[in-house]
Amino acid sequence: MKRTLLALTLLAALPFAASAADGVSYTYVEGGYTATNTDAGDADGWAIKGSGAIAPNFHLFGEFDKQEIDNTSIDVDHFRVGVGYNRDITANTDLLTRVAYEKYDFGQGLDFDGYSVEAGVRSALAPNFEGYALAGYEDGDEYDGEFYGRLGGQVKFNQTWGLSGDVKFIDGDTQYFVGPRVSF
Repeated sequence: MKRTLLALTLLAALPFAASAADGVSYTYVEGGYTATNTDAGDADGWAIKGSGAIAPNFHLFGEFDKQEIDNTSIDVDHFRVGVGYNRDITANTDLLTRVAYEKYDFGQGLDFDGYSVEAGVRSALAPNFEGYALAGYEDGDEYDGEFYGRLGGQVKFNQTWGLSGDVKFIDGDTQYFVGPRVSF
């Protein structure tokens, strides 16, 4: 039910174009491969992400990923939903801030709830390339708060299609994502 409500909210928000920097869209859907490398072990799987502009400077976003921990039969489900604020600071660059609710589910009643906040810049660096750099903090009910850094980019094949990538560095762990993006 919650996923359906989020999807309907994103669809309803499509007609509203965000007041974003030139060449940057906050209304998109992407999916692809994701992986996590940690000292305790590695995991990989798939992810789907989306964002929808709901007002000139605000957007809703969400993501879901499912990873299997290597050499085990343990699957980890992770979802994240939140709201973001974007404000153009130059013609091609936005100041970006986000706050989100996060949930990790390891199955068999083992799950963690938390939140994250992040801030940084997102910029159209060239007509067919955009990038972002964010600093963030996440905390939860069963894990200690940690600061992190996130770098990402998108190579645009045209106004609609692109290839997106993201890497998150947090306390010695590294999380990756790569996949196609459809922008609206």
